[in-house]
Amino acid sequence: MATVVVKLGSSIVADERGEVRADILRNVCVEVARAYRDGHDVLLVTSGAIARGMGLMKLPARPRAMDELQAASAVGQGKLYQVYDELLHDHGIETAQVLLTFFDVSARSHYLNARKTLERILAWRVVPVINENDTTTTDEISFGDNDFLAAQVAILLGADRLVLLTDTEGLYTADPRVDPAAELVTSVERFDDLREHDIGAAGSPLGSGGMRSKVVAAEMATAAGIPVVIANGTRREALALALAGEAVGTRFAPQEGRKVSSFKLWLRYAKPTRGRLTVDPGAARALRERGTSLLPVGIVAVDGDFDAGDAVEVLEDGAAIGKGIVNLSSADLLRVKGMKTQEVREHLPQATEEAVHRDFFVLG
Repeated sequence: MATVVVKLGSSIVADERGEVRADILRNVCVEVARAYRDGHDVLLVTSGAIARGMGLMKLPARPRAMDELQAASAVGQGKLYQVYDELLHDHGIETAQVLLTFFDVSARSHYLNARKTLERILAWRVVPVINENDTTTTDEISFGDNDFLAAQVAILLGADRLVLLTDTEGLYTADPRVDPAAELVTSVERFDDLREHDIGAAGSPLGSGGMRSKVVAAEMATAAGIPVVIANGTRREALALALAGEAVGTRFAPQEGRKVSSFKLWLRYAKPTRGRLTVDPGAARALRERGTSLLPVGIVAVDGDFDAGDAVEVLEDGAAIGKGIVNLSSADLLRVKGMKTQEVREHLPQATEEAVHRDFFVLG
């Protein structure tokens, strides 16, 4: 049996007035119930709490101020969840409301706890309805949009498929709203092939994402070996086709040849960066080509104020090489950068030899 994460964007959850698009959500829940009866585990990641709050408060446009966004989310969150709960209850399915923050996946212990909680909910044959906890998040600790959240949930659980439902057919070679020659990209094998296309950055008036965030989410999930589909959730048959593995929307193949561990995906995408280390060409080459650890001797500059255990970006001549978890604080690294191992031991006898161990480093 499969584990599937289905993400619903704001544009298909609520209309331009912030009213719930009940016909679409009803159809989604019919397909979720069908998959549930077939023995599959389905998790719903939903946007739309802010949009729903806007509708209830009759706000003319999406707020910009954080307190207004959080207040709109607080008004809309419970009402939106109630819709899913009632629709799935009609099919005899229990649901659980799960609100996550960026901190829940950026702190490793919280990340593992979130996984255990979701696994227990699924073991009880309950369908989680997941959203970001907009009421308590801040600019600095936000997923930014729920495409990222959906990818993180899929990676967290080692899902078999991630389906991103939006109000367009999928990924186009250009913005179809302004370019009549734009063509639907039906499948993506290599993300490098997308560089030549304008995949767009703007979302709907009610959302904060856009096609670009969906492609990033797809890149994250496929790096963990999870196939991804971007499909038009307003089409009645789209979700059914996506869940069945049939041709619909834009399909992203799992990157089997370079599958990345869930830990390194967490490090790359979720762990906040606290500083930067600039390395010399020799160290850069060793990191890229041989997968070695980073030693203090290869570090030429230390920027930022960070502690051992924080994540730092590693660069050469201003160009990013990757990201890793440091074994030494910024103060200690400033003391020993450029030193050989024996000299480091003399200055910091209790420190480990590596500034960043290869097991805790991921190429960018």
